Amino acid sequence: MAGLDDGSSVRFGLRRLLERLREGVPPSAFVRGLRLRRHFRGAGLILALPGGPLPTVINKGGTIDVESCSFESGVRLEVMSGAKLSIGKGVYLNRNVHIVVGEAVTIGDMTKIGWDTVIMDTDLHGHSGRPAVSRPVIIEDNVWIGCRAVILKGVRIGRGAVVGAGAIVTSDVPPLAVVGSPRAQILFKASSPVD
Repeated sequence: MAGLDDGSSVRFGLRRLLERLREGVPPSAFVRGLRLRRHFRGAGLILALPGGPLPTVINKGGTIDVESCSFESGVRLEVMSGAKLSIGKGVYLNRNVHIVVGEAVTIGDMTKIGWDTVIMDTDLHGHSGRPAVSRPVIIEDNVWIGCRAVILKGVRIGRGAVVGAGAIVTSDVPPLAVVGSPRAQILFKASSPVD
């Protein structure tokens, strides 16, 4: 945390831990989060909520930067060699979210991702003798993604957007837009972006 010395950082962390315990987060979530933290760079409190297996992290030589966030059981993160996954503060990954990173995936602060969602910035394999194609995925701050959505390579989801359950997102989503249906059609678009 920028600007805090080690003593201030520890006090801040302890204060945040006590707040979360008062909110009803089970102590086991903190212990599970400590086991998960060893896979990540960055500072912050990681919660790995109980109710199933620990999230799975497969890092094949990339980097994973994570701020304070919560992981449900069954989450799976796969990062290829040289790729980068960045997860912001306050992000919530529900059960069985699967993120595959061949180049770069960025998830902004306070984003909430519903169960069984898949986010991929790569094809994973080539076709007709061509190599696999990867293009970064950027999910900006305060985005809500419904269950079983699929976010594919090269997509930018704007700040405050909502992706409906089951949507397959293959093109950019403007800030504050609501997209739904299997083709991720815009159902609502704000007239001006939020400052």
